[in-house]
Amino acid sequence: MTQNSNSTTGNRITVIDALRGFALLGVILVHFQQRYSNFSMGPFNEHTPILSQFDSSIQWLTNNVLMGRFINIFAFLFGMSFFIQMDRAAKKGIDFRGRFLWRMVILFVIGIVGSAFYSGDILSLYAIYGVVLLLLNPCKNWILTCLAALILLGTPKLTTYAYDKITAPAPTEQVSEAPQFPRMPERRERPVPEKPSIIKSFKNNLTSGTMVKINYQYRMTNRGYITLAIFILGLIVGRLRFFETAHLHRSRNMALFALFIAGTMIAGWIAKAIAPEPVPGMWFAPPSVTSIMTTAMNDIKMVFSSAALLMAFVILYNIPAIGKCLNALAPYGRMGLTNYVSQSIIGACLFAMWGLGATFGAWGATELMLLGLAIYIVQIIVSTVWLRYFKYGPLEWLWRSATYLKWQPFINR
Repeated sequence: MTQNSNSTTGNRITVIDALRGFALLGVILVHFQQRYSNFSMGPFNEHTPILSQFDSSIQWLTNNVLMGRFINIFAFLFGMSFFIQMDRAAKKGIDFRGRFLWRMVILFVIGIVGSAFYSGDILSLYAIYGVVLLLLNPCKNWILTCLAALILLGTPKLTTYAYDKITAPAPTEQVSEAPQFPRMPERRERPVPEKPSIIKSFKNNLTSGTMVKINYQYRMTNRGYITLAIFILGLIVGRLRFFETAHLHRSRNMALFALFIAGTMIAGWIAKAIAPEPVPGMWFAPPSVTSIMTTAMNDIKMVFSSAALLMAFVILYNIPAIGKCLNALAPYGRMGLTNYVSQSIIGACLFAMWGLGATFGAWGATELMLLGLAIYIVQIIVSTVWLRYFKYGPLEWLWRSATYLKWQPFINR
């Protein structure tokens, strides 16, 4: 036996479930390093970090291996799951478009609830992009490929940059005036910190936190645009039925892995060629053509490295001894929605000052990595046990029932 016999089970492709579980491992580890966007100045309980000698290595691992790449895989699988749902409905002679649109409305609501706990929650954005995929679904693969390529090459940013340049008011001549001396800043009383409260936290996350998220996704970075491109790529790969036959094409898988590694290196080299010296990123300065193109090539580099990571997982999954171990992630992936939202709720409780932030906010990078890993393992165990008795995770079942406006079978018989 040379292939993993569990690559398909019933109507599910289990490698996709396992891959989704793997993606969510990286997501929780990165979010724990970011303390789920709870950047409080304290006061913290007195704490002496342990294993702090490893903190710099953990930070390097987070920034250069985990960040951006695992969430890319998660987004890619969402785009592919859109195709799987539409394809299965079409095989039954069902027009699933209206039902899918309603499904995205429900996901948007779930995302809003998740955003109350964690302002960086991406489910509401995914729901919007799900609707975009629905509109793009009639397009042929070559059109979708061109669209994804244009997005990855920074076209949205270049378009807004050109528009801003064209519509910018012409500079006016200034009349020389007496020199202005800097004024002393007005003396202000130091603000008294408000008492932490979960209601205030929810309100802040859903208002200013949402604006920060939008600004980050579309202005400070290309993150929001890249996610849309990855959704489209997921749809294309779904149409190619890649994962249905991945276990039959070991040589192809190895070739793709090598290709994606080469793409990562080439994109990085091009980024260096465009800007040999570091240029101010869009975080710190108004965008320029150089910064936009450098950012685009670095984004492409990240997409290639995400694809290489995905292919490495597929290759390992189809080695029987290793695949059997990786299958342990499949229950986690089947309950991906429940586990993702649970991560946000747990993270808020641990890091918000209305929760246990005074304790865990003082923890170092290594401690947070171990804590995130421990919670992930507990979630794997809970997911595995849960699916022995129930057909779906709690949120998956509610989502499915709300989609069909009818309670769905829940308990395994």
